[in-house]
Amino acid sequence: MINKGFEDNKLNIETPNGVEVTEKPLKNNQNGTQRVDINVLKSKLQETESKEFKKNIYIFSSLVLGLGVLGIYLSL
Repeated sequence: MINKGFEDNKLNIETPNGVEVTEKPLKNNQNGTQRVDINVLKSKLQETESKEFKKNIYIFSSLVLGLGVLGIYLSL
């Protein structure tokens, strides 16, 4: 019988000593800062607020109508 242990599975991997670590990233991100128009931001904010306001008015009017119908039903 041949005893094969962990010695046969050893891999001698050596790292080279002459390699310098690069300090710069491989990709240069030169996107820069882009200017944002304040009027565009205001219009987007106004659109979302308008949608939320319409939704809130719909929910409130449905609630008031439901309470009115319930009040009329209970008073009869």
